Amino acid sequence: MKEIISKKELDELMKTKGKTIGVAIREHKEFILKEKGAEGLKKLEDIIVGLGCPEYRKIKAMSFYPVGFYALTLIVAKRLFNFDDKKFEEMGRFNAKLSIIFRFFMRFLVSLDRAAKGVSTMWRRYYTVGSLRTIEYDEQKRYAILRLENFNLHPLHCQVSKGYFSTILKIVVKNPVTCQEKKCVHRGDEYHEFLLKW
Repeated sequence: MKEIISKKELDELMKTKGKTIGVAIREHKEFILKEKGAEGLKKLEDIIVGLGCPEYRKIKAMSFYPVGFYALTLIVAKRLFNFDDKKFEEMGRFNAKLSIIFRFFMRFLVSLDRAAKGVSTMWRRYYTVGSLRTIEYDEQKRYAILRLENFNLHPLHCQVSKGYFSTILKIVVKNPVTCQEKKCVHRGDEYHEFLLKW
């Protein structure tokens, strides 16, 4: 079988600073199960476990794991199933709807103003690195700009984030939402910046 990820690439990935909450990794598992069934999930998990990561059933929802493990799941899914960027955006939308953390925060995010102020807190519940904040929003002109700083994981995470952020905002504003990544550290910018419109 063709090598999915080289040892060098894996080592670099696992050196990435920071941790993410287990529920975020488990959300990926649920998406793969939905898209590729139990057989597809087993193929992915066999590769992940073979690379030294735990089985998904052993991941504790509220414990923290290296962010490299989070990215590894995305990379293996892309290479194993040939997922494109749209599929990873779809994964982000699915994860947002599934997220127990997001559902907890929804009790407080009843308005755009509260949602704009709450993104930093919600980010910190998921990751020990990086900072997400709303730098601008206008309810009348129907747009918001989110900036993610000090976070350099993998370009696939950007696609998942687009789906995730647009779904959260869609629930708050009750309208369809588009999300574009206007700036990205993987394209040489200092930070990620997402423009959301509804």
